[in-house]
Amino acid sequence: MSFDFEVVAQDGRARAGILHTPHGDIPTPVFAPVGTCGTVKAVPPRDLRALDIHLILANTYHLYLRPGDELVRDMGGLRRFMNWNGPILTDSGGFQVFSLSEINEIDDDGVTFRSHLDGSMKRLDPAISMTIQQHLGADIIMAFDQCPPPDDRAEVSAAVERSHRWLRQCREAHPDDGEQALFGIVQGGVFPDLREKSARFVSDMDLKGIAIGGLAVGETKAEMAATLDHTLPCLPDSRPRYLMGVGEPDDLVEGILRGVDIFDCVIPTRLARHGAAFTHDGRINLRNARFKRDEAPIDTHLDNYASQFSRAYLRHLVVAKELLAYYLLSLHNIDFLARHVENMRRAIIDGNLNQYAGQFLSRFMRRNSTP
Repeated sequence: MSFDFEVVAQDGRARAGILHTPHGDIPTPVFAPVGTCGTVKAVPPRDLRALDIHLILANTYHLYLRPGDELVRDMGGLRRFMNWNGPILTDSGGFQVFSLSEINEIDDDGVTFRSHLDGSMKRLDPAISMTIQQHLGADIIMAFDQCPPPDDRAEVSAAVERSHRWLRQCREAHPDDGEQALFGIVQGGVFPDLREKSARFVSDMDLKGIAIGGLAVGETKAEMAATLDHTLPCLPDSRPRYLMGVGEPDDLVEGILRGVDIFDCVIPTRLARHGAAFTHDGRINLRNARFKRDEAPIDTHLDNYASQFSRAYLRHLVVAKELLAYYLLSLHNIDFLARHVENMRRAIIDGNLNQYAGQFLSRFMRRNSTP
């Protein structure tokens, strides 16, 4: 089965669609939990299926270093290795090379870097990234790109040119064979002209989808929104649009209103490890003493396994550093974001997205608290 994307409804610039893949249909908009090392932290695939999760993300850089992409290939690919039967997206490894490596040396052909695990020297370039992702066997794979700081124009401009050159090399190394969908990545920092230039270049490559990278890396929310306003109108309507690394509930609203189809982020499991949870009344920190005798569930709007436990019990688990806390809060946070995006998809189909967005943001942002 080849990849195909269809838009089934629109409400303003927002759209509801279906991305058909060889391993299942993905209704969009969609939020993809991140399984960095081949696992969504603390949550087994069984429970992701129960939550009706349609897509997960795994990380090329981490799996390349451990256990090794060739081992994953020999074990039948990442889907069989981790016992997940749905669609998988892998990133290119570029962001991690630039953000995690203490020492890296970039040139026009790729990046030489020191592994954060054992200090050994490694190399990533477009061809190597494509080979690793082929070994992993993801449905959607990402072009190798350079993600620079968002506000240094000279560095961003150079990164745009390099990312475009690398995209051509990724296409040469990975021709469209119907088995994996290659997405290009738009860069350009917070500079409208560079974003528009990159968007038009990537669009002209006739890829299966287009990602927007280099956001949620230090810019303000207003800068992110403005960048999306400049970028999205330059992208073709016929292909899915993926906003990389974005998962805050209010950011999901702003992205979908502007026409984004796919999101991923580590935030639901990362917050869980710090004892925090999303609710319709904002983010709460369960370490707070006010929850010590609170008999209510985390959020009465959700009905998952974590909903069977009181905030008081969950606070006890968090304070005692019991492993069950990480599982239950991760499960809840993933469900919250998945249902939030699902509700927006339904609102697009019903033609009342602005009403849903206004009501959600009014409640969530008014009482939002930080951990």
